Amino acid sequence: MNGSDIHAVSVAALSGGRFLLVRRGRAPSKGLFAFPGGRVEPEEDGEAAARRELHEETGLCAGEIALFREIVIDGEGGRRYRLEVFRASEVEGTMEAGDDADHAGWYTLEEMRGLPVTPSTLAVAEAMLAACEPL
Repeated sequence: MNGSDIHAVSVAALSGGRFLLVRRGRAPSKGLFAFPGGRVEPEEDGEAAARRELHEETGLCAGEIALFREIVIDGEGGRRYRLEVFRASEVEGTMEAGDDADHAGWYTLEEMRGLPVTPSTLAVAEAMLAACEPL
């Protein structure tokens, strides 16, 4: 990782052919749908951050998770994000949008294509369905 990269994580949960997405309530991605996630805090590793962000944004807790993919995203103002995408085998709890998410829900890939979704989210969802590999 480049020293100036921002380390971030997201959780791609797939259940019954639907992906868990949140709609961002604040900049920089306000109004866009994406997997739950955010920045990794200095004292965290990627998995701990992914679990924390999932719970903060959706109220849900993940069972087993595994690193699915790492993506570098060029952001606004010359910022670069190193995004670790974790795949969740299952999530449980009562879903309620929170933190910087103003909505949370489950969507099929076809439904996602009709939403204002981040390009990386759509690409990961397509790759996950194409791989169809169990954890």
